[in-house]
Amino acid sequence: MKRFSLTSITILLLVTVLAPAGALAKGDYDNSGFIYGEVVTESGKEYKGFLRWDDEEACWDDLFHSSKEDLPYLDEIDELDRDRDRDRGSRDKKLRIFNWSINIDSHEWQGSDSRIFVTRFGDIERIKVTGGDDARVYMKCGEHFDVSGYANDVGGSIYVDDETLGEIKLRWNRIGEIRFMPAPRKADAGATRLYGKLSTRRGDFAGWIQWDKEECLSSDELDGESEDGDVAIPMGRIKSIERYGSRGCEVQLFDGRDFRLRGTNDVNSDNRGIMIEDERFGRVTVMWDEFERLDFEKRDGSGRGYADFKGGHELKGVVTDTSGDEHRGKIVYDLDEAWSWEMLNGSVRDIEFDIPFELIKRIEPRGFDDCKIELVSGEKLRLEDSQDVSENNDGLLVFAGKGKPDYIPWSEIESIVFDN
Repeated sequence: MKRFSLTSITILLLVTVLAPAGALAKGDYDNSGFIYGEVVTESGKEYKGFLRWDDEEACWDDLFHSSKEDLPYLDEIDELDRDRDRDRGSRDKKLRIFNWSINIDSHEWQGSDSRIFVTRFGDIERIKVTGGDDARVYMKCGEHFDVSGYANDVGGSIYVDDETLGEIKLRWNRIGEIRFMPAPRKADAGATRLYGKLSTRRGDFAGWIQWDKEECLSSDELDGESEDGDVAIPMGRIKSIERYGSRGCEVQLFDGRDFRLRGTNDVNSDNRGIMIEDERFGRVTVMWDEFERLDFEKRDGSGRGYADFKGGHELKGVVTDTSGDEHRGKIVYDLDEAWSWEMLNGSVRDIEFDIPFELIKRIEPRGFDDCKIELVSGEKLRLEDSQDVSENNDGLLVFAGKGKPDYIPWSEIESIVFDN
């Protein structure tokens, strides 16, 4: 794989046009969708330019993963009371949060004590490294979160295409702080972003592509074995990729040539998933068995810029319980997610969705392992296979005012309608 580099052998420049005042001028490149920032190392040196997390995330709508260290809506639970009530089989026990007592049914409490932190890079203001696998993430909304491990987004290496030095690889334990900012108007990322139409057994998606959860730039390479030898094809030269059973795929180039490739996880069932940023759903990951075909398109631009991520807002809306009572106010979903930039996760067979709450209009639990989701776009999904959408969900808190919040167990939720 070839990373960001001004010296890349293969450079595909973004198409630009003459534009009115205030828009891009001739000779400028719309690279606003690429992650850009300043990295300050422990030694005090500063490096500024386009950033890439290992060989993977390179754009503002890519997802940053880690594990939350602090769980304010769970940490205040009185464990002794909870365990004592469960041991004696009582249905009436107390949940204490922020010194408020909330009565809940003991058989409903799931007791999860860890949560995954997921956000788009564009929602982050800066990251302060606090340990070998630890960080404090400062969000645009004004909140900060202490996170640790879970994925290589914390603890891995970061590539900086420094404006004057060129590319440098910085190890996590050498970094002090990462500060995000929009890319300068004339900055050249050295590659274009991949866009395409993804066809699956359950429908089509369109958007920015990250192949095998990694290749997302025109200069990245698709590796495989052809009948004539090993090849490493720059992604920007590929017109289409079509699955050929579990062991390979058919690849057609824009110049008309085609290859049947096999032998690597880029082109067989070991592929980790084809990710696509579809504006209707957020981030969608399609596994190999669901994948049918990907058709690439030449596309102006590079996706949403840093300024397009506004920081989000607290989740608010109306929760209707199975008794018909309505609870209106600030919502904490699954005793964890409280902001519109946070993600609801669920699957439809081998297609996984990471949907920002800002795109969700309504949620209706359905049975033990799934729920119905209505999106702002009008799309409707029935998701399963995650804590967010199953009986493992720890329920909701609704803060109606300054008093104690209402707690609604998952099994007693009829519907959730968010204010948009």
